[in-house]
Amino acid sequence: MALIMVSGATGGIGSEVVRQLRKRGDEVIAVGRDAEKLSGLDARPLVLDFTDPASIEPAVRAAGVERLDAVVHAAGVIHLAGIEQATPDSWAHQLAVNLTGPAELTRTTLPALRAAGGHAVFINFWAGPTAKPYWGAYAAGKFGLKALADSLRGEEAGNGVRVTSIFPACVATPMQQAVREGFGFEYRPETLNQPDTVAGLILTALDAPANTRLNELFLGLGPEGYPPGITF
Repeated sequence: MALIMVSGATGGIGSEVVRQLRKRGDEVIAVGRDAEKLSGLDARPLVLDFTDPASIEPAVRAAGVERLDAVVHAAGVIHLAGIEQATPDSWAHQLAVNLTGPAELTRTTLPALRAAGGHAVFINFWAGPTAKPYWGAYAAGKFGLKALADSLRGEEAGNGVRVTSIFPACVATPMQQAVREGFGFEYRPETLNQPDTVAGLILTALDAPANTRLNELFLGLGPEGYPPGITF
């Protein structure tokens, strides 16, 4: 039985990761901001707010985790806005949740990951190194998250810690619904990738033999998942 920490555990992808891990008997530490929502999961709750990075290390220490088989970074937030309209507060919030919070959680859990020869998995932006109009702040955070994962992979290779970045296209979650409706498009979840598919891909990465390295995994989407003339 593995011990796995999942951030964004109450979100569309994170909650499905928790469900699938628990179904197969793994122990899960579910990380999120909302204690009430976390209590509804079949997991050990850890209340953290990525917008308050100074609070992360004390909370992780208090959890008393000495060995950790994996950390799955599934937390994320997006506020669509043009560069002219995006405020400093919006930039700060998105960068905190999408980049600096995951960086601090990674830093504080590294000793436990090293002790177990563990695995860090980062859920990234499927479009990779491109940014569409109005996605600037979100894309900037995710570009930074890829840089974090790439640096961590090189730094920790000698310590037996594996690092995987996963880039899923358009997943049927409340975040994707808000994006579609924000652009004025119909939200049709049946045409999109499903959270259980992404969770299954995460488990595939976690279950890869110890002598393999799945550095990056991309999950595409059929053309029916995009509005006419639009590629997110």
